[in-house]
Amino acid sequence: MNHGLGIRGLLADYASGERVPAAVIRAAHRRAEDYPQPVWITLLDWDVVAGYLERLGAPGARHPLYGIPFAIKDNIDLAGALTTAACPAFGYLPRRSAFVVERLIEAGAIPLGKTNMDQFATGLVGTRTPYGACRSVSDGRYVSGGSSSGSAVAVAAGLVSFALGTDTAGSGRVPAAFNAIVGLKPSLGLLSTAGVLPACRTLDCVSIFAGNAADAGLVFAAAVAEDPEDPYSRSPAPAGGGGGVPAGPRVGVPQAGQLDFLGDARAAVSWAGAVERAGELGFELVDIDLEPYLAAARLLYQGAWVAERTAAVGEFVLAHPEAVDPVVGDIIAGGARPSAVDAFRGAYRLAELRRATAPDWERIDVLLLPTTPTIYTPEEIAADPVGRNAALGTYTNFVNLMDLCAVAVPGVPGDGGPPFGVSLIAPRDADELVLRLAAAWLGEEPPPAGPAPDATALLVVAGAHLSGQPLNCQLTDRGARLEALSATAPVYRLFELADAQPPKPGLVRAEPGQGRGIEVEVWRLAPAGLAELAAGVAPPLSIGAVELADGSSVPGFVCDSGVAETSVEITAWGGWRAFLAGQAAALPGAATGGS
Repeated sequence: MNHGLGIRGLLADYASGERVPAAVIRAAHRRAEDYPQPVWITLLDWDVVAGYLERLGAPGARHPLYGIPFAIKDNIDLAGALTTAACPAFGYLPRRSAFVVERLIEAGAIPLGKTNMDQFATGLVGTRTPYGACRSVSDGRYVSGGSSSGSAVAVAAGLVSFALGTDTAGSGRVPAAFNAIVGLKPSLGLLSTAGVLPACRTLDCVSIFAGNAADAGLVFAAAVAEDPEDPYSRSPAPAGGGGGVPAGPRVGVPQAGQLDFLGDARAAVSWAGAVERAGELGFELVDIDLEPYLAAARLLYQGAWVAERTAAVGEFVLAHPEAVDPVVGDIIAGGARPSAVDAFRGAYRLAELRRATAPDWERIDVLLLPTTPTIYTPEEIAADPVGRNAALGTYTNFVNLMDLCAVAVPGVPGDGGPPFGVSLIAPRDADELVLRLAAAWLGEEPPPAGPAPDATALLVVAGAHLSGQPLNCQLTDRGARLEALSATAPVYRLFELADAQPPKPGLVRAEPGQGRGIEVEVWRLAPAGLAELAAGVAPPLSIGAVELADGSSVPGFVCDSGVAETSVEITAWGGWRAFLAGQAAALPGAATGGS
């Protein structure tokens, strides 16, 4: 149950005035207080949350996540809130938030607190914590998955709209699978890890949990930025292509007999259903040899990379063994054993495996895999904490080592069995592609790809160019990206234009005291695309300055006041979508025109 916290729905409600951030955030905070699972290591006091609301500012393009509640894994810094990494004795109070958290707060998101996790982000089970283990929201008989357990549960339980986790070996994907939500593991370097307690510094990645692919994409777009204080941070490669799913995307699947579900017959059946669904979606299935990927996965814990965990927190673990989970302590202490020679040999082997798999990416666009071979109960994990944890990383551990991006999505609904998820995996910087394919998998409208923000223009749309409306393709075909759901300043009137095909409204600047805020969308596109679009605009519409609620002025579709003489005023509806919905409700079964 999401309590209406989907990001796009919330932004639309804010723009129309149907809901306000203070009420939404207060209700979310109360649910967080009352939720029975140990989701939170630190739930912020309401006075602290209210302080973020007071500093929120106005909605608009500058705040694409305006009033959106979110949660933060407790190895990611939030200024003024204790960071423990699920080890109370290790806790410290950061004076500054992690760079990615700062970005999201600047975008208008409101933090509710810090979430439970496997200690020091060492685990894929969600049980290695002194704060109590979370369980799957989808089926409470099973573990929640980890290490980002609390963040995934917070989203799946409808406590927040999105949450941040981390993902070195699969911690942003395994909990997504076990809680039937979306888990995005971006390409390395696109989300800064400054202010994130390292696990494996060269492989660490901030991940995003959301209820759907579109929401994950909105958060990703707001969070991406090169951070000069993070030596591993980088700018994304230029986006390419249009906003849709490629025609017949080439999807790699393992050769027959290469997947092992560890005796879980239901998982095997679910995987067969997933492959069938891929075919139904028009994906071109291509057999690939999975063995090089599995070999790379084994390097993560059987090779020298575990030494990075020792480099990060080894001194504390050795000095405070009583404060550390025994399994976590053994893993981190074991990182002192590999030598420099072992590290170089591992690097050479990884380079060989990357070269061996390179031809695959000439034949496929993405790789489709089960996110995990199976799922376990807490009792099964307790009986074999190391072996069964390792099993959960079988199909996730290689992704960062091989510099790939991935998104985990729920699998095809089955016979009521345990949660089962699949992952779409692609080369570095193909993040938008995996999000679009994830949206197609989930039956969502694909989020559009877009050009890089440093060479773009903004455009305000209020009618037939809105998402899902008949002229929206004129934006997406030009590679435009939805920047924000917003509202105009309260100085506009809206009219249904006479004889327009497809039906569309006209936005008119009002006389003082006669206007109101109108729901709009702000899109980002290349200047050449905007010029091309503007060249095709016919009277009474034109492109002119639109004043938004945050005080900014952005080009958009407008009309002059003359349309008032020939058109029906619909200002009272507050927006074109609301007007269409009202018309449909008043005339059951009648077509709305779909504008």
